[in-house]
Amino acid sequence: MSTKAYNEQELRTLVDAFTQPMLVLEGEGRVWVTNAAYARLLGLPVEQVEGRSFLDFIQPEERSRIGDRFHRVATGAPLDGRPQLYKVLNVHGATGEVIVQANPLRLESGRFALLLSCMVMAERPRELVVAERLVDTSAGLVSARSEEGVRRVALAGLEAAGFRARILRWDGTRWLARDGVSLPADTHLALEALSDGRPVFGGADQAQSTHAYLPVGGPQSEVLWVAGPWVAPRHGSVLTLFAKVVGAALADAHLQADGARSRWEVESVAEMARFVAQPVPPTPETFLARVAELLQARAVALHVVSGPGQAPSLFAHVGLEEGSDADAVRATGVLLATSLREDGGVLSSEAQGRALETLSQGRLGSGTAARLTRGGECVGVVQALRAKERPFDERDARLLSTLAELLVTLLEQRRLRAESARQLTETRLLLDLARTTSGVLETASILDVASDFLVHLLDVSNCFILLYDEQAKVLRGAAASATHRDLFRTVVVPLDSDDLAARVALERKPIAVEDLTSASTSVSAVLIDRLGEKALLGLPLTSREELIGVVLVDDVRGPRPFGPELIDLAEATCGQLALSIANARLYESLWASYAELAATRAEMVKRERFAALGELSAIVAHEVRNPLGVIFNAVATLRRIMNPGGDTAMLLDIVAEESDRLNRMVADLLDFTRPRNPVLQPEDLLRVLQDAFEAARAQALTERPVYISVEVEPGLSTVPMDRRQIRQALFNVAVNAIQAMPQGGEVRVRGRRDTHGGREQLRIDVMDQGPGIPAELLHRVFEPFFTTKAQGTGLGLAVVKRILEEHRGEIAVESAPGRGTTFTFWLPLTQPQSLS
Repeated sequence: MSTKAYNEQELRTLVDAFTQPMLVLEGEGRVWVTNAAYARLLGLPVEQVEGRSFLDFIQPEERSRIGDRFHRVATGAPLDGRPQLYKVLNVHGATGEVIVQANPLRLESGRFALLLSCMVMAERPRELVVAERLVDTSAGLVSARSEEGVRRVALAGLEAAGFRARILRWDGTRWLARDGVSLPADTHLALEALSDGRPVFGGADQAQSTHAYLPVGGPQSEVLWVAGPWVAPRHGSVLTLFAKVVGAALADAHLQADGARSRWEVESVAEMARFVAQPVPPTPETFLARVAELLQARAVALHVVSGPGQAPSLFAHVGLEEGSDADAVRATGVLLATSLREDGGVLSSEAQGRALETLSQGRLGSGTAARLTRGGECVGVVQALRAKERPFDERDARLLSTLAELLVTLLEQRRLRAESARQLTETRLLLDLARTTSGVLETASILDVASDFLVHLLDVSNCFILLYDEQAKVLRGAAASATHRDLFRTVVVPLDSDDLAARVALERKPIAVEDLTSASTSVSAVLIDRLGEKALLGLPLTSREELIGVVLVDDVRGPRPFGPELIDLAEATCGQLALSIANARLYESLWASYAELAATRAEMVKRERFAALGELSAIVAHEVRNPLGVIFNAVATLRRIMNPGGDTAMLLDIVAEESDRLNRMVADLLDFTRPRNPVLQPEDLLRVLQDAFEAARAQALTERPVYISVEVEPGLSTVPMDRRQIRQALFNVAVNAIQAMPQGGEVRVRGRRDTHGGREQLRIDVMDQGPGIPAELLHRVFEPFFTTKAQGTGLGLAVVKRILEEHRGEIAVESAPGRGTTFTFWLPLTQPQSLS
């Protein structure tokens, strides 16, 4: 090592003096100083070289070794002074060979430095460079993981060696260029090279050959077309060897791809098998979506054979929603005929591809299909479709055929599950019917439940039940399944008509019409026209040879045969239904008799009680009113004689007020106990309402303003009623309403027609703005002698209730704390003028 210590400027002056490449390394191997010759060698400016690691400009294979060598020298290891040969990379990726002589330097800072003097080797022969490039490319083919990768590396290597190259494939009838460019004019030479397995040189229009066809071999019939100035027969062995290496790489990549594809197929099929074997089988659409994902298909369709001798029909599909036009759906029928004839998967032909492309408006152009078989019989077809740019191959068809077997398993699982669910549903329905018929003794409830039950049990569209009216000799609509209950209650079928229901009733046997559009049997026009029935089954309801009615079930989906098993099941159900109806009728008859007896007894007890109470009330009233009259006279006399004032006047007022209250209590008691029959006459409703409420306001004597609004529906000018009694009832309710609003407010009265109890009645609503009635007391407001007032008798509302009952009406009350109270009167609008 030189003993002189250099600084940066001295080193720059030193290296610039040389015409050969020179550089100084320091620290961790950074280029500290370099001259223009070294920068030109790299193809970079000097400022882009200095400051970077010198390893950046060495071929990658040597970087680790040279880096370790520099580190050893920098840390004190002896320097091997012999020249070293390296390959240097320029900015364009080309390599140049240089001989490097290294000398250590001492810097003024005391750091280690190394002076490198480079001598560029002369350019090697073209043949050697090309051979090396082809060898490097052959080594790179090993790392290519796919056939396309092998082709890409091979073409790139040939282009780097100075050739123009492309790959041609023979499909059995013609040559195809993989890169899509135009084919050479002399492709017949390519076929010769492929047939003989040797290179064939072309360029008949030149003195020397300009290109060559090199048979690659491999899994596909491929040929390398290579053109360039170095193409000559003397180099044929090198080119042939390279082509064989490419072919071997293609075969290896194909083998690896086949292995990976086989493993993927096995894993995919296993995953699909687990998918199908779930406790709840997936839907066909979900399965088809998985198939589309595996095959990278744009659309997958499933056609199913619904019955023996029938053509497959589209059952499920995915990927056809885009556009959703009829042509896209019809595209799924292109491969049907072919797939039905052949076992295993089939691929679309060119003609079928064109048909797919036309029907799908260019979205689809390639397809594969597979038959679904069960027990040796074809049950359907599954097919996958995608664009023509990505055609299916034999491996796709094989995979689809395997998946078709899983799809058959899935459809069978779903069928068995549906059958089990149907049987479970039938069992539950039978249990529900048995529970209903045994626990419910109301005919209407039994019929409604039975109608819905028969729809589910027999898988029909509607069920109708007609009951026999023996007096009128007709069948009357009594019940129907949920959709048409209101419609069917108006149906009446005379027993002497030629209607199917009448025939079933007379013949006492089931009658089935499988196709109503072509049958001559007469059926109710209501059912045919409004419901669009296509098939009909009539069943008699009989109990102990007595006709109870007829059951009709229909199907609006299309003509349908009613098999013997279905008719037997329906007859057994109808037998149970008829027995339940007979029992319910017997129960209803007994209950009606019991209810009538109980009502008669209650009425007798009530009359006896009122008679006794009335007699007692009359005696009490007589005995009380005589002293009351004396008290009233005495008070009046004392006021006239004494002209009292102060406490005396106050005491006399108390005596008079309490005597008056006692007199009103006696009057209320007499009103409640006195039996009266209303005398009904047409009365002006508006006037009755106004009189009652004006009288109530006058008596209530409230200090706060009370407003009363009365509204009567037009057309209700006169209503049959006992004016005096209804006025008394309204008066009692009005007084309560006014007294419930000590701070004042509004009492609204509204009279109108409304339907109640199945008939049109007069409805009178009296609404106040008081504090309301607590919910726990609401049910007691009509009880005699119940009151929440300090001075009330508790008979006012009891009298109201009795008056309305004597008018064959009703009274109801609604109230919520803080939201007021509403009393509702119901009075018949059509009844005799007198009930006496």
